Amino acid sequence: MTDFLAATRAFYDTVADDYADHFRGYLANRPLERGLLAAYAELVGRGGTVADLGCGAGWTTTLFASLGLDVFGLDLSASMLAIARREHPELRFEQGSMLELDLPDGKLAGVVAWYSTIHTPDDRLPALFAELHRVTAPGGHLLLAFQTGEEPRHLDRPWGHPVALDFHRRSPERMAELLTDAGFTLVSRTVRERDEQADESAPQAFLIARKAAATDA
Repeated sequence: MTDFLAATRAFYDTVADDYADHFRGYLANRPLERGLLAAYAELVGRGGTVADLGCGAGWTTTLFASLGLDVFGLDLSASMLAIARREHPELRFEQGSMLELDLPDGKLAGVVAWYSTIHTPDDRLPALFAELHRVTAPGGHLLLAFQTGEEPRHLDRPWGHPVALDFHRRSPERMAELLTDAGFTLVSRTVRERDEQADESAPQAFLIARKAAATDA
């Protein structure tokens, strides 16, 4: 396991309980995000499986399931997955890395990376998006969420735990370019201003992209 993957897993294994307690129910106060997630679910439809990659405690996985999608979650952190499985026992959660998915080519109707590429270094993003393109079925859709900006945020000793991690912020234009380079076509680009009441430190970006279908040729 590469250093950044090991660091990410160790970070979330350590802070899992506090993280889940702090952010539990955050989508209830995010009507724009809920609307975007619902729109994405409608784009994907019910004709195939959706992977919620970097699912954490399973909140977006659960929302997609409530919208009728065949969805499963995947995460690096065993501790985060333990929370997801305990709180959502009816759903499937697996441990693994989105950089090396144990899935055949074109398996997924939808791929979601909801704030889960934010720990991936810039030089690994092309390989990551190539892997996401590989497992997406022709005509399938990708949803990507991240914070905007140029400089990473370094979080040190959250909730008093002896761990630290970088949270990368990215340009929506650059991320869209990388998705296009990987073979996706951009469908939508949404940027929401930061919510000061929620103590957000940066605007939030949401990209939806599509893999070409055979009928597009």
